[in-house]
Amino acid sequence: MPHALEAPALERVAGWLLAARRVLVITGAGVSADSGLPTYRGVGGLYEDCATEDGMPIEEALSGPMLLRRPELTWRHIAAIERACRGARPSRAHEVLAALEQRLPALWVLTQNVDGLHRAAGSRNLIEIHGDVHALVCTGCGARRRVPDFDGLELPPRCPECDALVRPDVVLFGEWLPPAAYQQLELESARGFDLVISAGTSSGFPYIAGPVLAARRAGKPTVEINPGDTEVSAACEVRLRSGAAAAFDALWNMVVTSLPPG
Repeated sequence: MPHALEAPALERVAGWLLAARRVLVITGAGVSADSGLPTYRGVGGLYEDCATEDGMPIEEALSGPMLLRRPELTWRHIAAIERACRGARPSRAHEVLAALEQRLPALWVLTQNVDGLHRAAGSRNLIEIHGDVHALVCTGCGARRRVPDFDGLELPPRCPECDALVRPDVVLFGEWLPPAAYQQLELESARGFDLVISAGTSSGFPYIAGPVLAARRAGKPTVEINPGDTEVSAACEVRLRSGAAAAFDALWNMVVTSLPPG
């Protein structure tokens, strides 16, 4: 099986990209690592499996029930996630995926990241399955707004319209996936993909591993970009044991001259 950034492996993937009508790229914290964000497990890729300074597991502190019971505690950890994202710029991986969306017939990004960097890079065929930490929603009237950061935001914030608790539009532990995002994923999956690429994710969730496994069963090309082994490694026809930025930059350099003008 091809490893690292060997030319034959890159050439195979580049050929699949150029031939595909519909491409799905699944991204995780590793894609934002070159933007300076941590790759640990947890909401926003920020926390390991450990107790917080409050003496409780992070899965409890950053949970939906805790947000309702002790919003100040949950918001303190949410603010830490936002601070980790603050000032980060899209990496080369984000940039290449946004550019490929403009040049290929159809390219969708399914991301677990809540940092908003795919959107900042220009991706629009985007399924943010865990939400975006910069999108705020009122738990009372449902009013929505976007903020560049939490600087100056009184925590926990209240809605100026109805005074109900405001929360970030992200999936906390113990919560369901957002229906609109999940339905979009199901719709695009039903239409089928000619190529599925998993990049920078351990693929620990069924809805993240599922598209790779489905493509493999259908005989479609599958690619993994990840330095280590993951839940879907055995199902990927080509594995590039590399960081996402280096791999996508190399692929872009291979395919750009063969793509129609953007």
